[in-house]
Amino acid sequence: MIPKRKIGQTGELVSILGFGSMRLPLVGPKPDQIDRPQAIEMIRRCIDRGINYVDTAYPYHPSVDRNQPGASEPLVAEALSDGYRQKVLLATKLPTWLVKKREDMDRFLDEQLKRLKTSQIDFYLAHNLNASVWDGLVEMGIREFFDEAVRDGRIKYPSFSFHDNYSLFERIVGSYDWAMAQIQYNYLDRDYQAGIAGAELAAKKGIGLVIMEPLRGGFLVDHVPDGPRAIMAKARPDWSLPAWGFNWLWAQKEISVVLSGMSTLGQVLENLAIAESWTDGKFNQADLAAIDQVRAFFESRMKTNCTACGYCMPCSSGVDIPKNLGFLNQYYLFDAQEAKERCHYFYGVQVSQPERAENCVGCRECEEKCPQHITIPDFLAQTAKLYAV
Repeated sequence: MIPKRKIGQTGELVSILGFGSMRLPLVGPKPDQIDRPQAIEMIRRCIDRGINYVDTAYPYHPSVDRNQPGASEPLVAEALSDGYRQKVLLATKLPTWLVKKREDMDRFLDEQLKRLKTSQIDFYLAHNLNASVWDGLVEMGIREFFDEAVRDGRIKYPSFSFHDNYSLFERIVGSYDWAMAQIQYNYLDRDYQAGIAGAELAAKKGIGLVIMEPLRGGFLVDHVPDGPRAIMAKARPDWSLPAWGFNWLWAQKEISVVLSGMSTLGQVLENLAIAESWTDGKFNQADLAAIDQVRAFFESRMKTNCTACGYCMPCSSGVDIPKNLGFLNQYYLFDAQEAKERCHYFYGVQVSQPERAENCVGCRECEEKCPQHITIPDFLAQTAKLYAV
């Protein structure tokens, strides 16, 4: 069976591998054309083998765009019928970017309860918290909303998912009594967004930690260059690339659940086997050294040695310098066109118009404050050119 861990201070025992429902198999070109029989079989096969954490969200598998309700929640509801709902902890998310007033929070939650055919959601996450939405949500009363939803039984554990820098993560963590935080984290993104510092802070605060993008959307499987592949193959000939990604995460005791967005039954079976073979202590110092070599290979591809320390901020023109330089580096990590398209998508989602590199006026005040002596405006110009609309 798959090992289980406690998640924060909730007292719940969760499987170290969770099922993420954002990349379900399709029968057509549109994201809402889910292969229902196969998707249901995949979810139930996971539950039968010991997975007890299932994650979805309001916009997953949309018919038009992420502003519309997607097909994932109803599919998950169907998969969890016939007694399966009682076997799992169910997580879904409030679409924060669509919330314009306090009443919207209740409206979305009530709609999602109906879509999921359940009377209570175990982990209800404020979805995709970032600087562009957080302060507005606080002003509208999101903390009071969570308190009321717990009291009336519609949700069990207030939680959030996060896509921004560590300083905002620290502020959000300290602003409310959260049960769980979900962050993007993998052996390549060790210092990206909340990163390892965020993982350690969550553990210190007693907040459960759920990991998304453990394989970077499949790029740490499908697009790993020959150099890193050779390093890992030499260190552990019997480990697959997914095994490296999952085992590196499970070696960190503060992590409760690693989410995998599986798209085929083959991926389900492979990931289940990796999880079932996990034992504490399996990932050793030699494995850590191999991962350090892999990370050094990728870091050699980066355009700038920005550490996101923030000493260059605030920018008098409103540019989020660390975020932009981070996206500049991300663009060059992988050669695949798919990776570059992914960068463009997330730049559009995560970097607001006033924060974008194109707003740099070249005053060079930031250079004087940068401990790394980076010629910041030059790199911002490169970023603006890469991500020009």
